[in-house]
Amino acid sequence: MNSFSLNRRAVMLAAAAGAAGMLPTGIGFGRGAANAQTATRLSDNAGHYRFRVGEINATVLSDGVIGGPPRVYASDAPEAELQEVLRRAFLPTDHMTLNLNTLLIETAGRRILIEAGAGATMGPKGGRIFGNLAAIGLKPEDIDAIIISHTHPDHVGNLRSADGGKAFPRATVFLPKADWDFFVGSAPDLSYMPVPEEFRVRFAAAIKSSLEPVEKDVELYEAGAEIVPGLTTIVASGHTPGMATFLIHSGSDQLLLTADLAYHPVVNVDNPWRPGPDRDKEMALASRQRIFDRAVADRMLVLGFHFPFPGLGRMLKTDGGYAWIPAVWQFDTNA
Repeated sequence: MNSFSLNRRAVMLAAAAGAAGMLPTGIGFGRGAANAQTATRLSDNAGHYRFRVGEINATVLSDGVIGGPPRVYASDAPEAELQEVLRRAFLPTDHMTLNLNTLLIETAGRRILIEAGAGATMGPKGGRIFGNLAAIGLKPEDIDAIIISHTHPDHVGNLRSADGGKAFPRATVFLPKADWDFFVGSAPDLSYMPVPEEFRVRFAAAIKSSLEPVEKDVELYEAGAEIVPGLTTIVASGHTPGMATFLIHSGSDQLLLTADLAYHPVVNVDNPWRPGPDRDKEMALASRQRIFDRAVADRMLVLGFHFPFPGLGRMLKTDGGYAWIPAVWQFDTNA
């Protein structure tokens, strides 16, 4: 067993011990604390988190949350085991909440948004990115470029404004060519998705509607290209035909964005179950293992698009696969 391969139980106990000192301030003990919590609007919670990657300023901007039945995100999990894993993680057994962690980077005088978020395309709890941009003193017209990993609605929904125009009027939008060809250039066959047919129809329509305002000036890329200095795309096909993940690098610092290689660390990292929305599950599995192995070997900081906000952590190799270790919260971005 190499130095990065650990017993899963030991990793989980260590992570639990670390989390014990990081209880959210919204959790109280006793009647007085409970009353104080009910007087506070949960929508007032911070939806942005700043940090640095070398010389690059980075900010996670929440677009809110989406979710669905846990089975959708753990398609091959034995039902009894899935239920037990969720209970032991103190998660609901009938609904899995997925965060929408977009990332703003500021480099070479440009503001670049990685993923646009869902907007209202997948439920009423998306679309928070605009308020979170305002919270850090920015407006949609301040964004110079938007780079999309794949064209599912929760990644492109905010490209369309309420009046049907460009929500980010100055931004150049970069999309993977294979996804554009599959989802926009044809009538996509979504029969592989483990959801009702009505949902598939709305899903496909939401993609085309979201991309309509930018279709005349979108920039299509092949995964593997460096779109801007310090941001390299990585081939991650399987979830969709052209999905890419991203490597942000500055000096010796690296940040890996995993897009939808995994939906939630409990079911797709700490447990090796396969997401149901993966179009080609074997190809997606190969991409997941290749990129996770790289994250482990290089001890990279990782951002999971759907992971609990702010979605930052690291991966370890265990005797049964991988383990997710959330990053320590930083209060000083210069530390």
